[in-house]
Amino acid sequence: MSRPARTRTAAASPPASATLLQRIESARGQLRPSEQRAADYVLAHPNDVIDLSFSELAARAGVSQPTIARFCTALGFSGLREFKLRLAKSLATGLPYIHHDVNAQDSTAEVGAKVFDRAIAALVTVRNHLDPASLNRAVQALAEARRIEFYGVGNSGIVALDAQHKFFRLGVPTAAHSDTHVQAMSASMLRAGDVLVAISGSGRTRDIIRSIEIAREAGATAIGITVPGSPVAQACEFSLNVDVPEDPDVYAPMTSRLAHLAVLDVLAVSVALARGPALVGQLRRSKEVLQEKRTPES
Repeated sequence: MSRPARTRTAAASPPASATLLQRIESARGQLRPSEQRAADYVLAHPNDVIDLSFSELAARAGVSQPTIARFCTALGFSGLREFKLRLAKSLATGLPYIHHDVNAQDSTAEVGAKVFDRAIAALVTVRNHLDPASLNRAVQALAEARRIEFYGVGNSGIVALDAQHKFFRLGVPTAAHSDTHVQAMSASMLRAGDVLVAISGSGRTRDIIRSIEIAREAGATAIGITVPGSPVAQACEFSLNVDVPEDPDVYAPMTSRLAHLAVLDVLAVSVALARGPALVGQLRRSKEVLQEKRTPES
């Protein structure tokens, strides 16, 4: 008696909101070793794949053409044509996609592409998940604030300094503190009408959490720019969610820093607009003063 043919089901995939390349990354461990090589090539060169024929893709991935066919089928597609159409559509949406870690064999051009792609993916992720209601609430609180203070530790402390540089031009007393002892003391002197913006990439820094508690006990409003559902987010009255997992790649810069800076740019521009035309003259004068410090163009 012959054995029944063994069938394969499509590899499990993440939620429907995930991009195709995120689906491939998630399903990679369930693929055969040869199919994993095909997956690795697609993940590393997604834009190139769209224009490659069956034989070209197989050659570049170092696998056979039947392996490419099996790879597409394992992901739930009828063949390479349907797979490439879906890949092109996924890339065209501008949604983030997965990139491999930098390694010692990469050329300088490859390192540059990977670092830029990781940064772009992080920014697009945050853009697509930034809650408009929380953003409006933060803009209103900051536009009406008597005083604004920015707290962060380590990498987030650098972001806090950048935020203070953005907001002091808006005519509101501002400060940035990265020393945890100074944060606690300063938080105790805040009062109703003041706003504390707590920046945390992990959302779990104990000293930041305690400073938030002190500021709120003093009557200040606390806004988090941090991981959703984290202890820092829960300690604040509300937060702007920045959920960008840091890549385990030891060479990679902290992409959450870029996401935090972008969110603060959005807040600074929105607060400037909310404060009305009276602020325009002040900002223009500030730029004119800077022009005076530059040598004339030749």
